[in-house]
Amino acid sequence: MKRLMTLLCVMALCLSLAGCYDTETPEEGTDFWEYAPVEPTVSEDVPTTAQVFTLPYLSSQTLDPVACPDGVQQAVGSLLYEGLFVLDEQFSPQPLLCSSYTLKGLTYTFQLRDGVTFSNGASFTSSDVLSTYRRAQISDRYAARFANVVSMRAGRGTLTITLRQADSAFPALLDIPIVKSGTEKDPVPLGTGPYLFLTDSDGPCLVRSENWWNDLALIPERIELAAAKDADTAAYLFSARSAHLLTADLLSETTAASLGSVDMTDAPTTTMLFLGFNTDNPALADPALRVAMGSAFDRDAIAAALLAGHAEPAQFPISPSCALYPTALEAPFDAGAYEDALAPAQTESVPPQPLELTLLVNAENSFKTAVAEYLAKALSAAYVTVTTAALPWNEYLAALEGGDFDLWLGEVRLTADWDISALVTAGGALNYGKFTNTDVDTALRAFLNDETPAAAEALCAQLAAQAPILPVVFKSLTVLTPEGLIDGVSPTATHPLRSLDQWVFHFSA
Repeated sequence: MKRLMTLLCVMALCLSLAGCYDTETPEEGTDFWEYAPVEPTVSEDVPTTAQVFTLPYLSSQTLDPVACPDGVQQAVGSLLYEGLFVLDEQFSPQPLLCSSYTLKGLTYTFQLRDGVTFSNGASFTSSDVLSTYRRAQISDRYAARFANVVSMRAGRGTLTITLRQADSAFPALLDIPIVKSGTEKDPVPLGTGPYLFLTDSDGPCLVRSENWWNDLALIPERIELAAAKDADTAAYLFSARSAHLLTADLLSETTAASLGSVDMTDAPTTTMLFLGFNTDNPALADPALRVAMGSAFDRDAIAAALLAGHAEPAQFPISPSCALYPTALEAPFDAGAYEDALAPAQTESVPPQPLELTLLVNAENSFKTAVAEYLAKALSAAYVTVTTAALPWNEYLAALEGGDFDLWLGEVRLTADWDISALVTAGGALNYGKFTNTDVDTALRAFLNDETPAAAEALCAQLAAQAPILPVVFKSLTVLTPEGLIDGVSPTATHPLRSLDQWVFHFSA
């Protein structure tokens, strides 16, 4: 846990309350619960004293976990809804509402846990799971997880899913929160989680569900909810100590806010920043140059200095927090080795022609532009000169889709089965540089078929030899709480309130 006595957006870091991606601003006058948020009066010197644990929520947005915005709503939703699986701190799927599963050929059969009910006492059935998954298939957040799915079928206490191609880590994609079929259009659909949403004389709150299937002793029994009309209001409530937890992507561009003295706890995510190549450029079609570039920049320095420690350096497209990450294959940072690789052979009488490259970056994020500028400087050596082209999002995307670039700094949220097909296979949606290599394709298919450390190492060895992309870092999600209020916070990217039963609160008497 990192502590700041005074957080002024962490050395000019920008707070994001919407997770990894931007969310739409809610429409005015659409408060589902007709509960008007009250903006408290805040002393500039002394924050409001905490008495009861309170979470912010967006009063004009649904809490349906398939459709709600990232960030504030998902934090509340993590106490209301559960999935067949939950991802642990290493992104390994742990059974939750699924008691067991079998794999035969390309067909998974998931056995549902007995004795599970929704918060209103209704039975939890495979039809509820199937209904949620049908909606998830066409949602912005989860659609990519079902690209490999041929069919889904609900049985008595089972769900059967057939895939197009083998994916031994497919259960890692099924941490999707389940809601009761028929309630998905309600402002607060029914879930199987430990808490129940209700509104009483004191306003909206979460209370322990008497119908929860788990026997953990939850603390607290009641969590207050502070209504906010938007993310900025939620940040204001937090700064006033009228709410006591926020999730933030501190590497996103939003309005800076002074939040007072806070504790910060980072959780690793599957969101990767990487350097991509246009292999239509004859120079960049040579894997030797791409590989050499991988040793030219210091990923540790990028994570620590340019990204203020809110990222993990990585050389492969698997989170370093995952047990599959092949640390033994990492190459040391060595700018001299890069310059040596560019030096002409002694037998060459004519020096190489100057190579001028453009590194494309989205101009709307200052952290990304800072990383791009660092990379451009690090990669400019000998006959190679790299300059950055920072473009607004629409122009940036158009340049990528039109192949009008040499290098590009990209960001992608990977799924927890680490399928990078979209980035490195022919026709992949994010393969803007048109990279193709049969050895990489074979190694990737073998890895997805059997995701073992050996298969991960074999894949990463091929990626190290071909360098279709150069991973730089994996971003972190940050959970913010008032300084000294809570001990034991240990979030994951998908569950910021994980292990709530082990938290220790230090409320004023």
